Amino acid sequence: MRALCIFSGGLDSMLAARVVAAQGIEVLPVFFDTPFFDPSKAIDSARNLNLPLIRVDISQRHIEIVKNPRHGYGANMNPCIDCHALMARVAGEMLTTENANFVITGEVLGQRPMSQTRRGLDLVASESGIDGLLVRPLSAKNLPPTIPEKMGWLERDKLLAFQGRSRKPQIKAAEKFLVTHYPAPGGGCLLTEKRFAGRLKDLLEARPDPSRGELEMLKFGRHFRLGPDARLVVGRNKGENEALASLASCEDRVLAATGIPGPLAVLSGSVGRAEMEIALAVTLAYSDAQTFEKYPVTISHRGTETEVLTPVADKKAFSNLLI
Repeated sequence: MRALCIFSGGLDSMLAARVVAAQGIEVLPVFFDTPFFDPSKAIDSARNLNLPLIRVDISQRHIEIVKNPRHGYGANMNPCIDCHALMARVAGEMLTTENANFVITGEVLGQRPMSQTRRGLDLVASESGIDGLLVRPLSAKNLPPTIPEKMGWLERDKLLAFQGRSRKPQIKAAEKFLVTHYPAPGGGCLLTEKRFAGRLKDLLEARPDPSRGELEMLKFGRHFRLGPDARLVVGRNKGENEALASLASCEDRVLAATGIPGPLAVLSGSVGRAEMEIALAVTLAYSDAQTFEKYPVTISHRGTETEVLTPVADKKAFSNLLI
């Protein structure tokens, strides 16, 4: 008997895997990759449980529900019910290929105000397409019996009855099930973060079908809206400069103050003279060129480089353009 565990790497999904494995079920953790989920916790937690992590990219399907969620958003741009239903649906599609019998999650009744109410859990189950094969081991005793319980694959008495937002029951259960290393709660989904959500909303308004690189770029730097289809991303340190350089497309313009410390900036979209002048000034404003009246900025575009002498301005002058 085998179960697929939708696995974020947090304590709840780790416990769900342990509770089911304790009944002699082989558990395979599955992490769903998108630009909005950080896999590092899942990788570390699967390693701590000595389980082989399966990673499945659902980016194309996920971005469509992010743009138009049937059940709406949470506090920011997190379509939690639609997102959980998509994951359960994809896991259900994997049952045959992975020779598995059912799907488990670490969801806890009452823990989240949108997706983990009784109504939210029911919606996720019904829209997953696998309904009775979706088990929440941590709250199973507070929910109707599922097929694995009815069939005797799982003993209901050995499942748990967690409910509410308190973490104390999980921490106590971690000791019982020998889960000794687990991450702090939160931080798994960028869509719940206000600043990232604002950047994503701005991007989707300008580009309804963004590239993967454009989505990844939202994670780095300062973002400025220069025009209806002109966006500037300015790195804040060496690591971000390197990340932005690797994500810039062949159509983007890459800007940097010539020969002095400063940011690398990526200018995307339809760029006219006015947008270019602002982009040059912003790039220079965040560099070490403040002791000059004017300083050259290098523009790299389609394999060519051009230097433009640019007036040095105070970065505060551009704060109204920040996304």
